[in-house]
Amino acid sequence: QLQAFGGGLVQPGGSLRLSCVASGLTSDTYAIGWFRQAPGKEREGVSCTHSRDDSSYIARAVQGRFTISRDTGKNTVYLQMTRLKPEDTAVYYCAVDRRGFLHKLWAGTGHYWGKGTKVTVSS
Repeated sequence: QLQAFGGGLVQPGGSLRLSCVASGLTSDTYAIGWFRQAPGKEREGVSCTHSRDDSSYIARAVQGRFTISRDTGKNTVYLQMTRLKPEDTAVYYCAVDRRGFLHKLWAGTGHYWGKGTKVTVSS
């Protein structure tokens, strides 16, 4: 089970931190990350990382503004979002590949998906 929270309304240029807690995982080896879906658009990857090393993916659109981090002991992944833009408005989902295949997770084939948390960037 994945629970994501931290979304909300923020002005352009502002910051938010999203959190996702993964429960029920049977291994400490997994890939976890964030995706988003804006109204009328397809879901896209934002950033993903691995539970055992620092390998990660990050979308070019958010590079330099968003940072993914994790607390493996808490099975929690964070997405620190800074310099937010209106085009970052979306529902943000966290997902897990329980086998630890980061590339498969980045391709969108995660085993588990959270319900999402809405981020609105508007003045």
